[in-house]
Amino acid sequence: MAGTDKARKAAKAVKKSQWKKSLKTRTSVSFHRPATLKRTRDAKVAKRSASKMQKLDEFAIVRYPLTTESAMKKIEEFNTLVFIVDTRSNKKQIRAAVEKLYDIKCAKVNTLIRPDGLKKAFVKLSMDYDALDVANKIGVI
Repeated sequence: MAGTDKARKAAKAVKKSQWKKSLKTRTSVSFHRPATLKRTRDAKVAKRSASKMQKLDEFAIVRYPLTTESAMKKIEEFNTLVFIVDTRSNKKQIRAAVEKLYDIKCAKVNTLIRPDGLKKAFVKLSMDYDALDVANKIGVI
């Protein structure tokens, strides 16, 4: 009896539809494709073949001190040290690097790019420090 009752319910369900699909009213004349699954990129090869350039630290910024006659004159008369520095460095970076490397205080930094493409920095020391003593300590003189 339970089996026939179950069969009757199943037959009734088959005869009448379970649900009816209604047409969506379209408000626009143009059809836009629906948004579907967008997969993230899965690279098989590294984006960079070479590693990034190193950040400039004080050892990379200050290359070497200049020991020309004009540089010696600046040391003796104007209390100024002359360095060849990295072309990418700016005055603030040069000042910080020189102060950290040689334990001195800078009053002013002037820079220029020479015709051969190197950057020259004129580091004027504060009145508390003597450029001649610092140059001796570095080994310029």
